[in-house]
Amino acid sequence: MATKKDKTRERLILCINATLQKKAQEIVVLNLKQVSAFTDYMIICSGTSERQVQAIAQEIQQFLKKADVRPMGVEGEANGQWVLLDYGDVVISVFYEPIRAFYDLENLWDAPRMKVDEKKTEVKRLSREMA
Repeated sequence: MATKKDKTRERLILCINATLQKKAQEIVVLNLKQVSAFTDYMIICSGTSERQVQAIAQEIQQFLKKADVRPMGVEGEANGQWVLLDYGDVVISVFYEPIRAFYDLENLWDAPRMKVDEKKTEVKRLSREMA
């Protein structure tokens, strides 16, 4: 039987792989377990256009829907500048690049992080910092 920790990691990998499928840029995963009460992990990534931001967000939702996981909330999908997908233990912020630079979310927390190689098409496991 899979533990909550295993399910969270599986969900995180699904989200990362969905961002890779739609060619998201500057994918960063923050391990917020020790510094946040609202989530365990945050994925931050960028798209080069509002349409790409929407496509990335939709791909994440489709990947997780196939695994029978639904978001607790989705915000900003209509305008495509910053889409927030809340899966409880994993929160994803998909930004249009100029908006990401303005908010600079990844520097709000001093937390372990993992940069994802955009050239890959799939991630099979997480780095040690994500444990």
